[in-house]
Amino acid sequence: MFSTFKSLKQRTSKNKPERKEFLKLLVHEFNNTPSQEMKQQTLANLANFAYDPINYGYLKENSILNVFMDTLNDGDPILVRFAAAGLCNIVLDPETKDYVIANGGIEAISRCLSSKDEQTVESCITALMYLVTNESKAAITSAEVIQCMLLFADSTNVRLSNLAKIFLEDYCTPQQIDAVKNSVQFIPLPTT
Repeated sequence: MFSTFKSLKQRTSKNKPERKEFLKLLVHEFNNTPSQEMKQQTLANLANFAYDPINYGYLKENSILNVFMDTLNDGDPILVRFAAAGLCNIVLDPETKDYVIANGGIEAISRCLSSKDEQTVESCITALMYLVTNESKAAITSAEVIQCMLLFADSTNVRLSNLAKIFLEDYCTPQQIDAVKNSVQFIPLPTT
């Protein structure tokens, strides 16, 4: 749930570290732990903190955006899932949106659409929708992304299917969709 600075102060005991310091400790833990399980848990915590706009400034100060973006390329699918969720949670912030777009975030997120992890794909679709601007729309609605959305629209996973349909309806033109459907490279999912 979203917080205010006043309510945070009231809920924070005098013995606990301030939120800014706590997030800094989490980043340090993520970067320095030898345990893959601890890395996963730490990144999950960071992704959860990205949900509340009150944390956006702290997350940016601690370079957590770079942690999320860099981790999208990790070989551990659980880390990629949490990185995608973290980005999805924080890209509504206008400064963050600009930063992600300017630093190759659209391409990195789009690559994750091929993940076998449906939660990762759902976060990536949502993040791409949040990243749409007049300048970024062409990259986000590329033929490759539209093809993925057409495939996901037929998924048996209702959330995934609904997200893909919303993406296609709200961000793509009928001409773009038809062009992808009529492309020789389009390969529909087999029906079962």
